[in-house]
Amino acid sequence: MNRIRGWPITLTEGPVGLRPLRLRDAGALRDARTRNADWLRPWEPTYPEMPLHTSGLSPYVAMVQAIRREARHGISMPWAVTYGGEFAGQLTVSAIVWGSARSAQVGYWIDRAHAGRGVTPTAVALAVDHAFFTVGLHRIEACVRPENQASRRVAEKLGFREEGVRRRQLHIDGAWRDHIGYALTTEDVPGGLLARWRRHRGEVAGSDSAAGGSS
Repeated sequence: MNRIRGWPITLTEGPVGLRPLRLRDAGALRDARTRNADWLRPWEPTYPEMPLHTSGLSPYVAMVQAIRREARHGISMPWAVTYGGEFAGQLTVSAIVWGSARSAQVGYWIDRAHAGRGVTPTAVALAVDHAFFTVGLHRIEACVRPENQASRRVAEKLGFREEGVRRRQLHIDGAWRDHIGYALTTEDVPGGLLARWRRHRGEVAGSDSAAGGSS
């Protein structure tokens, strides 16, 4: 068993939090994913153990058990995203490779009720900083469908580098779909990704204030 250094851990930035996914989150997962089925369906991988709509709890319990098992083996960090203490989505750093690669992938989804508040980029910045500077990874990838403008904006706001199209990478919404690969390495964020995101938000707020003051 290869436990991850610095896991489990809870991370926070203002009202946004990341805490390790728990078995008792299965009910919140089912409710959120059922409520957001139309919102999530175009972007979610097609696999039977984590349906977008089911009244049963068992598939969600099994899913949480599986990803917690991956965490115990050092290949995943599954978090619940919270906003103001309430369950708001999920973020997972997965496919962790050690050795000379020290790489991983980040995936995330957010309840539509919490969209537009900067929750997702804040959560991603928290997770990436922890993965780089505590866990010891070197490279984080995010793969996004070209049509998923919201997820692409998350990657681009955070300064992820676009690295090209991966043809027919995942089976999503009934077909094999292309994805755009984005990546960051530790060299890209020497001061931390969260610090970069704070600066970006400050600049945007400052620009909005200036625009409002001149009108």
